[in-house]
Amino acid sequence: MRSGNIGRCMSSWDESLSRRFTNKVVSWKVENSVAMGSTGTYTAAVSDADTARRMGSGDVPVLATPRVIAWMEAAAVAALRELPPELTSVGIHISVDHSIPTLVGAEVRTLAEVRAVEGKRIEFDVRAFDGDRVVAAGTHTRIIVDRTRFLARAGLPA
Repeated sequence: MRSGNIGRCMSSWDESLSRRFTNKVVSWKVENSVAMGSTGTYTAAVSDADTARRMGSGDVPVLATPRVIAWMEAAAVAALRELPPELTSVGIHISVDHSIPTLVGAEVRTLAEVRAVEGKRIEFDVRAFDGDRVVAAGTHTRIIVDRTRFLARAGLPA
């Protein structure tokens, strides 16, 4: 499978994080399970608990940006459903423009599409829809990590 070029300069923090969490995943290639253009979706109805007012990210009763970002990450995880069980992915970067308010009761569909694969680093285009309207869009980056090692570093049992 052909890899894409992510096309942005990695900061030293990104490089350090990528090395820290991925240096032991040796025998498996991301390209084996992640194809360019692969997609994942996540759909949810906006509830009062999802509003900016309730989440503390604002004072209006519309879909909160932190919630739409979480739903976009869930769609990206769904796009990686073919990973072997000993591996998982962790989000390391997201950039989102949330440009249209969404009311309680609306059904929001989030979509993540793989746009680049570079080693164990995967970049997605992410979008959130209320019907046919794009209410938020951006990019999201995840890296593939060994599940057991990652949990051990966090001090958690595997």
